Amino acid sequence: MPSLFEPETALVITGRLHQLEADSQQLWGKMNAAQMMAHLRKLLEVATGDKQERPTFFAKLLAPWIKTVMLSDKPFRPNLPTGPSFIVRDNRNFATEKEKLLQLYQRFIQEGAVAAEGRMHPLIGKMSADEWGFSQWKHFDHHLRQFGV
Repeated sequence: MPSLFEPETALVITGRLHQLEADSQQLWGKMNAAQMMAHLRKLLEVATGDKQERPTFFAKLLAPWIKTVMLSDKPFRPNLPTGPSFIVRDNRNFATEKEKLLQLYQRFIQEGAVAAEGRMHPLIGKMSADEWGFSQWKHFDHHLRQFGV
């Protein structure tokens, strides 16, 4: 399974992020490129422990299914529902969002697997470092594919 904790994999994702432009067009979904980067950052804030999210009752019911989908080797399908606190609808500055995302991305990678081990996910509870590295790679890959990069 790919992981953002693998240097080569992290570099590939970084390169793909740098291919995004402010006017990059999405192949599906409602977010533009700046909103998508803000969305990625919001979820990465959970992965770094910067943001704590409490699961809703409905999310708790779906947790086993969510974990299966999140940690399977199948790519996320287009237009999966997004948790309300991770939806970005307002206009964002592309350059600002890209810089913020890249800074947090680099911090997540530099802190490494040791820091991620046992960190809580708001839907599925404690996750191993391997699960965090893979799930974040999968999420980035999903949204980069959304924009054709």
